[in-house]
Amino acid sequence: MARKSTEYYNDNPEAKAKKQRYQAKYNKKPSERKRRSMLIKENRKRGTYGNGDGKDVSHTKDGGTVLEGQTSNRARNRGKK
Repeated sequence: MARKSTEYYNDNPEAKAKKQRYQAKYNKKPSERKRRSMLIKENRKRGTYGNGDGKDVSHTKDGGTVLEGQTSNRARNRGKK
């Protein structure tokens, strides 16, 4: 079952292209690159990077990291703006 946003972007190719341009620009930001590299480094350190165990390193509110399931980590802020 697809989410409403997925259906919207599949039905509106101009909007999808605009979103992809924005996302590409956002992902190039130095702060985002640093964030991703730090999480990958932590994943490697904990031995969970690329082994298919379904775990992710997630940021906590106090600035630390914690190992948790990919589903809960990646779904936490969906739909909130």
